[in-house]
Amino acid sequence: MSLDSRRLLIPTLGRGESSKSITTMTEPKTKGKGFRHGLHRKLDRFRSTFRKSPKVDLPQHIQANPRLATKPAISIYKHEASTTSSLPLIQESEASKEPTISRNGEAQSPTHQSTVNWNSIEQKPTNPLTSDNDTGSSIVSADLWSAAYREAVESFGKEMDLSALKGKNVMQLFKELEDTGEEKAHDSAFLRGLNYLRAHKISLEGFKLALDLSSPLTNLEPATSVAFGVVRSVTAIAISFTTADLDFAKQIVEMLRQIAYIDDCDTLGQKVERKDIHKALVLVYQKMLEFYNAALEILAKNGARMIIKMVLENDRLPAIVQDFLECSHNLTRIISKATCDIQSDIERMLYDRELSRWLGGDRMSRQNYYHRYLSEHRADKACEFLLKHPNFINWYRASDSQQLVVFGDMGSGKSFAMAFLADELVRRGKHQIPQPKVCYYYCRDDGSGKTTFILSALILSLLAQLTGLKKPFVEWYKEAQTSGDFDPATNVTKLGEFLHKVLEAIDRPVSIVIDGLDECNRESRSSLLITLKEISQKVSGLKVLLSSRAQGEILEQLHDTAKVEMIADTHRDGIIVEKAVERKLFDLSPDVKSLVIERLTRLAKGSAIWTRMTIELIETRRIMAFDPMKTFLEEMSLPEQLLELYNTLLSRCSSNDPENLNLASTALKLLAITSRPLSILELAWAVALGTARHVTTTDALAKLVDHQRIMRLIHPFIAHVDFDDIKKYQVRLVHQSVKEFVLKNLVSNQPCPHGLISKESDQIILDQHSGSLQAFMFDICTRYLLLENIGRTTLFSEELVAIAELPQESDIFDNNEGAAEYDLYCTWEVWEKDMIHFDPTDRGFGEFFVYASCHWVDHFGAITVEHLPSLETIEKLCQARSTRLANWIEQNCRPGCALTPRFEFDSSLYDPLSITSLYGSVAMLRDMLENSSFDNVNFFPQPAMGAAREILRWGYDMSRLEMIFFSERLGHQLRNLDFFRLIIKSWCNRILTSYEWDLLFDLVNDMSDQLVQEQWGNELLCISASAGCMPIVQRLMTNAQHSPELRSELLRESRFDRWSRIVKPTQQSIGEAVLGNNVDVVEYLLGENDIEAHLRYRSSSGENVLHLASKICNPEIFRLLIPRFQEGIHQKDDKGDTALVRIILSSAPAKDRYESARTLLLYCDLESNVHFWNDQRNALEAAVQICDLDMCCLLICIGKIDTLPALICDSESQVDLKDIRAGNKGNMLAILANLFEMKKVPPEVNSAQSFGSMTEVSLRELAEKRFNSRFGALNSGSHSTEVAFKPHESNQCVEAI
Repeated sequence: MSLDSRRLLIPTLGRGESSKSITTMTEPKTKGKGFRHGLHRKLDRFRSTFRKSPKVDLPQHIQANPRLATKPAISIYKHEASTTSSLPLIQESEASKEPTISRNGEAQSPTHQSTVNWNSIEQKPTNPLTSDNDTGSSIVSADLWSAAYREAVESFGKEMDLSALKGKNVMQLFKELEDTGEEKAHDSAFLRGLNYLRAHKISLEGFKLALDLSSPLTNLEPATSVAFGVVRSVTAIAISFTTADLDFAKQIVEMLRQIAYIDDCDTLGQKVERKDIHKALVLVYQKMLEFYNAALEILAKNGARMIIKMVLENDRLPAIVQDFLECSHNLTRIISKATCDIQSDIERMLYDRELSRWLGGDRMSRQNYYHRYLSEHRADKACEFLLKHPNFINWYRASDSQQLVVFGDMGSGKSFAMAFLADELVRRGKHQIPQPKVCYYYCRDDGSGKTTFILSALILSLLAQLTGLKKPFVEWYKEAQTSGDFDPATNVTKLGEFLHKVLEAIDRPVSIVIDGLDECNRESRSSLLITLKEISQKVSGLKVLLSSRAQGEILEQLHDTAKVEMIADTHRDGIIVEKAVERKLFDLSPDVKSLVIERLTRLAKGSAIWTRMTIELIETRRIMAFDPMKTFLEEMSLPEQLLELYNTLLSRCSSNDPENLNLASTALKLLAITSRPLSILELAWAVALGTARHVTTTDALAKLVDHQRIMRLIHPFIAHVDFDDIKKYQVRLVHQSVKEFVLKNLVSNQPCPHGLISKESDQIILDQHSGSLQAFMFDICTRYLLLENIGRTTLFSEELVAIAELPQESDIFDNNEGAAEYDLYCTWEVWEKDMIHFDPTDRGFGEFFVYASCHWVDHFGAITVEHLPSLETIEKLCQARSTRLANWIEQNCRPGCALTPRFEFDSSLYDPLSITSLYGSVAMLRDMLENSSFDNVNFFPQPAMGAAREILRWGYDMSRLEMIFFSERLGHQLRNLDFFRLIIKSWCNRILTSYEWDLLFDLVNDMSDQLVQEQWGNELLCISASAGCMPIVQRLMTNAQHSPELRSELLRESRFDRWSRIVKPTQQSIGEAVLGNNVDVVEYLLGENDIEAHLRYRSSSGENVLHLASKICNPEIFRLLIPRFQEGIHQKDDKGDTALVRIILSSAPAKDRYESARTLLLYCDLESNVHFWNDQRNALEAAVQICDLDMCCLLICIGKIDTLPALICDSESQVDLKDIRAGNKGNMLAILANLFEMKKVPPEVNSAQSFGSMTEVSLRELAEKRFNSRFGALNSGSHSTEVAFKPHESNQCVEAI
């Protein structure tokens, strides 16, 4: 190809792309699908993404080829055979117009081009593409180059003669160059320059030139508004000047080589806005303008013939070229850097695409989305407690590799907590150098818990944060592929190796946060933990934070790992509820919000997932008012979304295997109805019995127990358990909502009652299902207790029985005699901690014996009529005096297996009826009363009385006792005096409520005929009066008003001794009431007609009611009795004592004795009663004998007793003061005198002569003075005045004697 035919074009693609690809861009698109083809397409998309050029009108042939339309518009010069080249695209005048030549030979442009039109430069770029008829097209981006060119021109100011750029036509100047040598006739100066360069083996063929070498002198005048115009002109001039000198020619060639880089300023076709490129391009343009201006100046002023000489003699152009080279080299470096940046971007894009394809970029996107969701919805304050946990603090501060696991129940908010911790780690590391990196991953129930997924995500997260690792990973991946592993991202070992290499290569802390370890399958979880453990052992500073439900296998795998447990906390629940309400229910009124927050906080019990779904349900229902919201919160059921979740979890845990599903369902049903948390072993034994049949011994049942399997099947539904203590009572459902799920889904469906609304129907069905579960648990417990060895072997060995007889409350070898400190909040477990314990399994009773013994009665009481067990089962389990009954009762009163029972529960007192009466449901008791055979060996001879005794003893439902009383088969055993005596005795303890006692007291109303016929009505009245049982007394007397026979029986004078259980003097009703100090009964009976016989009744010992009252000395009773029975005041018992003497000698409190004596004395008529003198003498002597000075004063002042006659002996009327023994009646006056602290009388003086009337007066004055000081002013005329007794000093009897 000849030089004239070469057309050197400016390519638009990056380095390495041949010109062939440029010249064929208008050809049809190739069908190749190879790498190069794919790269072209990526570059096209890349350019179209980053290019921001304005919308343009494309030429017709480009519009026909969409591929060309996507190419960036830089500088494409396509030409035909004609010599017409592209004109400046934003030049205001037509390029075809010829400039006029002045007389002095200077080229002049048309008038309208005499100045630079900068406005046109700024406006024209909006249409940078034009079509030049049919000669081809030019696609130029004016913004980048023109802006730099304009700034270069402006930088010269007045230093540059801009008119020189427009004065003489450059083509004319080049024609004058033809006269510079002998070669004038053969070739032009431009071609001579080319030939000169070729002669010196300097070729321009590989250069990017801005002009067509075949017609270089066409339209060379540079428009000042077009950047590439001056480039073409400078190129042409420079080539023409190369003949001046070889060194200069080499400079020119280097200059031309650098000019080519101007085209690359848009860096691979991108319209980037980089200031460094712009500044460098401005400097290049400045030097080109200097060169251009200097060349034109030389041509214009010195003539063409002097040009070569001027170039050689004047170093101006070489200097400008040298400056240009320096500026262009700087531009080249900047462009190279920008190009490298773009290539790096492309490379990174390619890497990212491959990494995303290999490592699952779509999964990582879902991870990021889920993390954002958790971050937006979580309540940070509810998670802050984790930061204060000692184990977290130690984990965070540790300098070596550490692992920490957060355990929590299902739905407790572990994922939210892990998102909080991940963000907190990022926040803390922002200002650290080196900055720690945090990678997180959330394992969910969507299959994302595979080890390969987790490791791939962790690697991808690290590569995204440390981009320098992408290339090594790609190389490693491809190397692994070449070694035969075509998909290393599915190889756990390979991924673990690379993660290890990456972590080992970087010298910065890395934290890995993995949530939901329990969502992984066993194989993935095991391999993940092994991988993390191995990496942690090899890499220093790696922090691993895990979360999981506390499954046995996971706990075992992480037994050495520090733990943090998320325990339910009401305060944290409140924070979560409040956050969710404010986010979801923000439009509720404040009072309704408060109601929702208070109610849900109380019910949450640590279940964040229940809280969220319940609030979403409220949002769906759109409840706004207070009362409807209150009703909803009281009656709300399990959200359907949560129900579906539980169903999914159960299916996944059981692997949809029927046997697994049966075991899991049985376990959940047991936990839904259990009376207390079960131990792991208890649950396993119960499930084994519940799913097996025809098991008769505990040994056979033990072979079916697999507690690990059971726990794995139900682990999402149970709260955190300690697998190190499988006998601890700890297994329970994680939340009340799980129980609702069990009731709705795992219990056989019952038909909906007809005619009920849905809410009522739903509740009734739940109640029915609950009854079904109670029967289910009852069946398991009773079947267990009916195992053969439990009925053969006693619970306690002989050694334990002997130990049980020793004191258990204290250590007999402990010398510490200090009393134990009382703790009001002490639990049974703490109380029994130091006691001797026993283990039923040592006797072969198995692990479920404790629960079955202690709690089968709980489920027995919940049995409904639809699920009644067989009576044979109950009778066998509770057979009177049987070993089986004794075993479970001994265990029942020892729930904690301490040897000392918590309460008395004597098995010898019970049979099937008494147990059923106490613990069975009403339906069960009714069934037994109607259908059991009570004459067999399972029952006591009098089962009804035994049942009544236990019901009254424990204070259980009295309606059950009423059922037995009216039972046709057993009621006769209770229609007797012993039953009502038992009722009255129990009533004295006041255990029951008044309503329940009324049920029993009303039974008397049905016994009137029997009371008369069997003659125990009077005895029942006396027993009731003695006990103060007013309800029975009133009912008896009320019934007697309508039955003369009953009245006669109640008020008969004689009382039969056959009803008395002990031999003692009998009394009638009033006397019994007096002895019982029952004032209300005494008053009530005194108000009855025909009661005189009972009022005046005297016992076999001669005691009347006043004698009986003197035992208690209740003044109120005396006030009631004396007005109705004054003659009884002087009556004496078989010892000769009146009621007054017995009052004086009573051991009752002094105040009551004095008031009772005063009351009695006030009612005595002394003058009409000739027997009273002896009575008063006996009373005073009794008072003196016991040295009761206050009683003496009372008798003297109120009783008007004459002291001297009462105390002087009748025989000699002498007082022997030498003998002051208390037993000597003759000394009574001396003793009284000494009590008043009187001066003793000389023994030789006759007492009558000594004392006379003065002694009597003195004694009375002293008595009245003492009386007034002790009892107040003397007022003996009122019968209603009470004694104002004042406590006195200690008795002076000893001193007086």
